Amino acid sequence: MQCRDNCGACCTAPSITSPIPGMPDGKPAGVRCVQLGEDERCRIFGRPERPAFCGGLQPSMEMCGNSREQAIRWLDELERATAPLDSHRPPRL
Repeated sequence: MQCRDNCGACCTAPSITSPIPGMPDGKPAGVRCVQLGEDERCRIFGRPERPAFCGGLQPSMEMCGNSREQAIRWLDELERATAPLDSHRPPRL
């Protein structure tokens, strides 16, 4: 599967903890990556400075769905499922 035109969900929804050019501390979930161009394409795609996390995200029907909104929802849920537990809250079941 190829990336959907004008999507960029995977460059917005997930948190990235490794450095990104222009974002040395990574980025929090829901924040647009500074390397996401106006055309919703990654400016550093295929370059060595692109975080390994980004390269690990491969477009698929499961992740991307039929729209940017579906992709955002799926990635948001993945973000919640993989977030460290808050020591002040009981784990979600």
